[in-house]
Amino acid sequence: MKIWKYNRCGSCRKAIKYLDEKGLEYTALEILETPPTVDELKLMLGYLDGNIKKLFNTSGVKYREGNYKDKIKTLSQDETLNILSKEGALIKRPFILTETTGTVGFKEEVWDNIFK
Repeated sequence: MKIWKYNRCGSCRKAIKYLDEKGLEYTALEILETPPTVDELKLMLGYLDGNIKKLFNTSGVKYREGNYKDKIKTLSQDETLNILSKEGALIKRPFILTETTGTVGFKEEVWDNIFK
């Protein structure tokens, strides 16, 4: 299991605490330094029912400054995934992939369903 996080992100800290309390093993990656690859983003996109907007940190400065709200309407999926794979600040976090599923953000009830 891999989790991409940002140290100043409260949801990321909650997610790490959750995983630690459950005694789950994971590899933690700093999303700004090591964003998910295009293949990992494609895999997550499948878990998000193909909704590419769910991959974005829509409350982030880079999202707003880059006008991605409008850009994602005109970019192809491949173009969007390439941008995200190079710019971790644009990706919703925490971003977690297991062997069988994945999710973005931290909602304890969602995570409880994943880690039964």
